[in-house]
Amino acid sequence: MNDLRTAINFLTVIPWRGRPDQPPASLGKAAGWFPLVGATIGLLSALAYAGLAAVLPPFPAAVLAAAVWIGLSGGLHLDGLADCCDGMLAAVSRERRLEIMKDPRLGTFGGLGLMLAVLLKIGLLAGLAPAGELMALPLAAALGRWLLLPSAFQPLARPGGMGAAFASSVNRNTLLLASLWLLPLAALNGWRGLAGLLLALAAAALIWRTARQRLGGVTGDVFGLLVETGELCVLLVFNLRWPF
Repeated sequence: MNDLRTAINFLTVIPWRGRPDQPPASLGKAAGWFPLVGATIGLLSALAYAGLAAVLPPFPAAVLAAAVWIGLSGGLHLDGLADCCDGMLAAVSRERRLEIMKDPRLGTFGGLGLMLAVLLKIGLLAGLAPAGELMALPLAAALGRWLLLPSAFQPLARPGGMGAAFASSVNRNTLLLASLWLLPLAALNGWRGLAGLLLALAAAALIWRTARQRLGGVTGDVFGLLVETGELCVLLVFNLRWPF
């Protein structure tokens, strides 16, 4: 239960503070629970959307449900997405990109990336049918956080920081435990669950490659970008409408 508590304390704003001030390395051991915590975030967000959609039109219901989704994680991963946009899109040296990503100020690329990511999430939520497609939310949130584990086996851009401490403490057994939480959830969603998983893995591979080329490896901010990207990939698949 200590590992689950650590995962909840790190990934959410839910006040389960039995063991505060956990060292970053302890997150690696707790990472096997990340998909379960993510699925819980998605489930709570889905329930919020279902309730709101019963009394509101789809768009305002989606805006409020997205606020619940983001609020449950304290905007943790969106911060990494914005930092990656600022640093990885800048036409500067590798060292300067890493400096930009550590700067707490929000730049133009970061602001645009943040706005587009939130707007896309809202739009994709509004496109879901509340009666039958809300299982996309637990899967999206679980898959996004599962991507943190294979990312830990990628080269690191810098030796210090929380990202490096987390990556050094993740092992294959932790990845296996996390996969045991994720795969049944993907299977419950049929072909769309599988397609969402494959699309997210393809997007993650592209991000890993770009991070190696432009930063020298992954960082904690890249982890945040991966979570948000994984979530959007699943929501995108569930919004596909075939013309035949």
